[in-house]
Amino acid sequence: MPGGRPRAFDADTALDRALEVFWRQGYEGTSLTDLTTAMGINKPSLYAAFGNKEELFGAVLARYLEGPGGYAAAALDAPTADEVVRLLIHGAIELTAGHGGSRGCLCVKSVHAGGPDSEPVRRNAVAVRKAGEAALRKRLEQADDLPPGYTAAELAALVHTISDGIAVQAAAGRTRTELSRVADTALRALLG
Repeated sequence: MPGGRPRAFDADTALDRALEVFWRQGYEGTSLTDLTTAMGINKPSLYAAFGNKEELFGAVLARYLEGPGGYAAAALDAPTADEVVRLLIHGAIELTAGHGGSRGCLCVKSVHAGGPDSEPVRRNAVAVRKAGEAALRKRLEQADDLPPGYTAAELAALVHTISDGIAVQAAAGRTRTELSRVADTALRALLG
């Protein structure tokens, strides 16, 4: 018995296009029509390949973390706490205000999703943020070069707070140059 008609589109390309739409417009600001138009597919194909809008967003968020947001996981491999922190903060600038313009952070935007229909998406984004902070804390706990006066948990929370602030400022139109100056000031205060 045949397994159905083969897909007439590339799922990876469609997912990348959905990522761009969600990143630009946020979860609540993105309609199914926006998605199907950008992805070049119809609604039945979207549902068949990705599930509903919430499930599609989950796949997009995973792709975001592996792709554009992958700098964070890579930063954890740096040999010193100082380098980890610097790579994370400057990576946040590149992600949110770098080559693609001022877009902010998909995760940070999703944490602020407001309506009741968006609550599962918001919880997912919060969980992703918490997991990222926990991974940073764990990495910093292994470091023997933490700046004086900080625990690994405090430094991880502070780095995430600074990164989130960078994302919000980038979404508000701050330039890469402006954000770099702010980041350098924060790094001098944090790391000396």
